[in-house]
Amino acid sequence: MSVLFDRIALIGIGLIGSSLAHDVRRLGLTKQIVVATRSADTLKRAEELGLGDRYTTSSAEAVKDADLIIVSVPVGASESVAKEIAGNLKSGAIVTDVGSTKASVIAQMQPHMPDNVHFIPGHPLAGTEKSGPDAGFPGLFEGRWCIFTPVAGTDETALKRLRGFWEALGSKVDEMDAEHHDKVLAIVSHLPHIIAYNIVGTADDLETVTESEVIKYSASGFRDFTRLAASDPTMWRDVCLHNRDAILEMLARFSEDLAYLQRAIRWGEGDKIFELFTRTRAIRRSIVQAGQDVDAPDFGRPHLLDKK
Repeated sequence: MSVLFDRIALIGIGLIGSSLAHDVRRLGLTKQIVVATRSADTLKRAEELGLGDRYTTSSAEAVKDADLIIVSVPVGASESVAKEIAGNLKSGAIVTDVGSTKASVIAQMQPHMPDNVHFIPGHPLAGTEKSGPDAGFPGLFEGRWCIFTPVAGTDETALKRLRGFWEALGSKVDEMDAEHHDKVLAIVSHLPHIIAYNIVGTADDLETVTESEVIKYSASGFRDFTRLAASDPTMWRDVCLHNRDAILEMLARFSEDLAYLQRAIRWGEGDKIFELFTRTRAIRRSIVQAGQDVDAPDFGRPHLLDKK
């Protein structure tokens, strides 16, 4: 793999930022990685892990002479980062992000971007429930989608360069407008996390079920909700606040469908219940066929017999 950008600045070094560092280093996509994060402790850990070549707690310092800047912070911090880095951006630099909400990120960042840089909002659809610099690993983006939501007047050459970068990481790249992205992500990502947080919270509040029983019998289904509910609370708080309209629309649709299922259960309408459950199985098969998951028992978890 050849060098695509002489210097890459990673603003934020959590799961996405650290995974980018691993892959950029492994694939030789740059001559220098500059890591920036506000936390001195996090920065120290990133240095211990060897994620960059230079380290700083100043985002403004990090972007000096950088050809590609990737902002990997909770979406609520996007504007403060944009303000901090704006004065130090190199002419012709590409500035992108990895935020899960795009209309809000554009509204926060675009007004502060100088005319001589290329601001291209992006969102890699990859992640785990882990966070922090230790959470990253090579290959996170392999076979996953990265969505661009270009603003009006985006330079095609810059867009092509950024596409080449994500494709070098193994991602498949798509483009759509920001509002459409936010509606799609509200149903495929944001709502499932909200439901997971809520159901785990409900279990925690139940007076008739002890915490020890919830943990003891979690393999019956509850366990898989807890994985989503273990995700970074700061990130997901910001997602809820910054994709509010789309999330509320999808929550309303979900509530209506849940009420339909509730009535079917109450009135013993087995045909309706069976039809719904049959339809949802087909969705699971389609996801596996699309290469977005594997058809392994118990989601591929290792078991005692597997080790023999």
